[in-house]
Amino acid sequence: MNKPNWNAYARLMRLDKPVGIYLLLWPTLWALLMAEQGIPPLHILVIFLAGVVLMRSAGCVINDYADRKVDGSVKRTAQRPLATGEVTEHQALRLFAMLVGISFVLVLFLNWRTIALSVAALFLAASYPFMKRYTHFPQVVLGAAFGWTIPMAFMAVLNTIPAHGWWLFIANLTWTVAYDTMYAMVDRDDDIKIGVKSTAILFGRYDVIIVMALQVVTLGILAGIGQAMSVTWPYYLSLAFAALLCARQYQLIKHRQREGCFTAFLENHYMGMAVTIGFAGHLWLT
Repeated sequence: MNKPNWNAYARLMRLDKPVGIYLLLWPTLWALLMAEQGIPPLHILVIFLAGVVLMRSAGCVINDYADRKVDGSVKRTAQRPLATGEVTEHQALRLFAMLVGISFVLVLFLNWRTIALSVAALFLAASYPFMKRYTHFPQVVLGAAFGWTIPMAFMAVLNTIPAHGWWLFIANLTWTVAYDTMYAMVDRDDDIKIGVKSTAILFGRYDVIIVMALQVVTLGILAGIGQAMSVTWPYYLSLAFAALLCARQYQLIKHRQREGCFTAFLENHYMGMAVTIGFAGHLWLT
């Protein structure tokens, strides 16, 4: 048996590439702040912050396990630890089980309804990597997986999920499909060769316009939530800034070059951060 290679394990969990943590973190904070209308109780905040890191890491591990036979054929993923043999299949599965187990222990400190929702979160996180073999909509499954912390957060704080909680989930879903399609545009040529499906392949020559339409829908839903909650100007200012970022993303992806699409994907992190700061600013003023 190979000795544990902690550097390889860290790379398998993408701890060296934290943007995925941020993209999961920001919507989680949206939900917690909106549910509490302020800073949530410390134990709930700590559980969700730790859960974000653990479940994103677990998702990366199971994703690489699912792609272990094809990653070596894709330029961007050829050096992943499972593809190079630095980590074995059994080691990866044990790491995934450990991360999920720790996450579940944390959830046990929340109410039983949130615990029940966590089962769906595990199913979504574990199934997403395999969807790209069967459907062109793995990005939708990823959106549901990344967004499931939103109903969980509302349930943990309020013991119920209000209508705007579900609308926030939908906004995050459309946002995730948009930015993960940008990500898939980077690998589209390789994915076609190896038979992996994605929204980038499905959308074809309409990819850019659909991605931007999804961003507009996201911002529209977020604005509607703000109106329903009677938020103040910092929130709308953050949405205006997010809209400017979307315009920049259009410039980056319109020629469909790999570097531009990948940069646009990464910069969605700033959109999420802006909305978080905007809602926090609203709470500070009120």
